[in-house]
Amino acid sequence: MPDSPPSSSSPASSPAAASERRPFVLVTGLSGAGRMTALNALEDMGYVAVDNMPLPLLGELMRSTAGDPGTIAPPLAFGVDTRTFGFDPQDLVRRARELRERPELDAKLLFLDCDTETLQRRYTESRRPHPLAPDRPVIDSIVEERRQIGWMRDTADLVIDTSSLSPHALKQVLAGHFALGPRIGTRLSVMSFSFRRGLPREADLVFDTRFLKNPHYEPALKPLTGRDPAVASFIATDPDYAAFLEHLRGLVGPLLPRFDAEGKSYLTIAVGCTGGRHRSVAVAEALADWLRGVGRSVTLTHRDADGAGGPGGAA
Repeated sequence: MPDSPPSSSSPASSPAAASERRPFVLVTGLSGAGRMTALNALEDMGYVAVDNMPLPLLGELMRSTAGDPGTIAPPLAFGVDTRTFGFDPQDLVRRARELRERPELDAKLLFLDCDTETLQRRYTESRRPHPLAPDRPVIDSIVEERRQIGWMRDTADLVIDTSSLSPHALKQVLAGHFALGPRIGTRLSVMSFSFRRGLPREADLVFDTRFLKNPHYEPALKPLTGRDPAVASFIATDPDYAAFLEHLRGLVGPLLPRFDAEGKSYLTIAVGCTGGRHRSVAVAEALADWLRGVGRSVTLTHRDADGAGGPGGAA
């Protein structure tokens, strides 16, 4: 592929030039971790999405989708993994490195990961054979694929673990990182979760609310969630609740301009409690309301509030 290195006065060094560079996302990772979901999401955002095309044809694909001279080339998303003909992880990493150096491109390598147990469940539920070794047990194929390409995580610009993400949640995360158009500050995601079901792997900041009064032990409140006013009011009677929220706002607020200045595109703030239904939900709702009130774009999710907080099927 005829990739020419950038000159020492690369236009990509200025913010104005960066906004004019063609977005290009190479999507790879473990089979079953959500590559097709990711490509569909990127296509919905306006990317030209192409999957499972041999790597040697990548240069031709870029040229054929560039448009006429003087026109703006559409953003491009390219899916490739171990089932792609002639796939070579070393070659993919090398090409990604070369693409990052091209001044007209804003190239990113996205690696989708997932824990082995969740991948095994997804293949069992879909009844599809693993592409690496369709005649072997799924678990053997997953382990072998992780051995072959797991090291690529460390070379990627972004790693997303989809183990606990539903397809919708994965699309939200991708939108936070790759949405087109002018970006106004860091996009924020606030989520509640159950510590019993594990920490959200995508979380940047994690807060524990298990010290607050627990509505679980109130028979009238137990079947409700933190979205219900009665539960939120009960938790607010805890003598430490107001001070905790004030300290939480005081901690998060000053950090946001710093994340903006660093160019961080997406920030996930996770709030947990034991069951993920009451305290964490109420605090996440309050935090999201406050962030919206100060002009921030926020998505709010409750991973475990409805008792279905197991790993999502983002395959």
